[in-house]
Amino acid sequence: MSAQPLVLGIETSCDETGVGIVRGTELLANVIASSMDEHARFGGVVPEIAARAHLEALEATLLAAVERAGIALTDLDAVAVTSGPGLSGALMVGVGAAKALALALGKPLYAVNHLVGHVGADILHAPGADDRGELELPTIALLVSGGHTSLLLVRSLTDDVELLGETIDDAAGEAFDKVARLLGLPYPGGPQIDRAAVDGDPTAVRFPRGLTLPKDLVAHRYDFSFSGLKTAVARHVERLRDAGQPVPVADVAASFREAVADVLTAKAIAACVDLGVPRLLLGGGVVANARVRTLAAERAAAAGVSLRIPPLSLCTDNGAMIAAIAAQRIMAGHGPSDLGVGADSTLPVTVVQA
Repeated sequence: MSAQPLVLGIETSCDETGVGIVRGTELLANVIASSMDEHARFGGVVPEIAARAHLEALEATLLAAVERAGIALTDLDAVAVTSGPGLSGALMVGVGAAKALALALGKPLYAVNHLVGHVGADILHAPGADDRGELELPTIALLVSGGHTSLLLVRSLTDDVELLGETIDDAAGEAFDKVARLLGLPYPGGPQIDRAAVDGDPTAVRFPRGLTLPKDLVAHRYDFSFSGLKTAVARHVERLRDAGQPVPVADVAASFREAVADVLTAKAIAACVDLGVPRLLLGGGVVANARVRTLAAERAAAAGVSLRIPPLSLCTDNGAMIAAIAAQRIMAGHGPSDLGVGADSTLPVTVVQA
């Protein structure tokens, strides 16, 4: 195997079919087919529809990635795939396809953890582009998406990731979707609330900050909870409508967004300070939220913490980040996964490769 292995990665953990190709840390292709429109009328991802959409999109997405990278499948050194966590049916589609491809090509298979992949996205750079510099480790990583809200201590991308905390109910992305529905905004909720909040007052309503009271911080210092926040927004909107008053959508959106960003960034910076790790990395689709990025930058600067955010095209679910972790594992001398490996919807983040 070459010193800079050529790896194709397949990602099907939720509603985006992603195929990426990397050579070491060089990004050659990142192609994504989303089934978001098919889920919009339901206000959230429907697992069966997602799995079917992956089946329909995978071959075309894979061929497009190969063409964009300018390679032949036989040039690959390895095939990588997300084995978990995620939606079981969706994961099975990707794992099955990756196994078939690896077997047909006679290439090793690397079954990678989806969450660690989001951290690995940060090390990728396009051909000829300025290298962002190596990711310094250890780092605290805050991963925020539709299905996951996790705070990690990453000592090594290949074999040492510790879970510090996670959501105990709704993920932040889920909360955005549910609150958007309450406000009459379309799915997905994150971008819609971000747009509505631009014209709103973030101090108009003081919504609760979950698990931030002193008693909560004893047992849940790095954990998150957004279910109570979602309920508080629902009750506020309900009271206004029952009183015959108009709902100030912009103010409610801005106040809700502020509450989410406040909790996410406060806990992430607290982890950096508590553990003496002056580095924070953001990942996941919710990182596209303008207020989360801005507040993270402000608080990181105030605490003397360096902040890294991958390009937004690599923050959402994609196959390139999966290929990146596999390439790192290969270069570190780790062997492939067994072809009998299966999809694991609850794969712990401490397991970098299944």
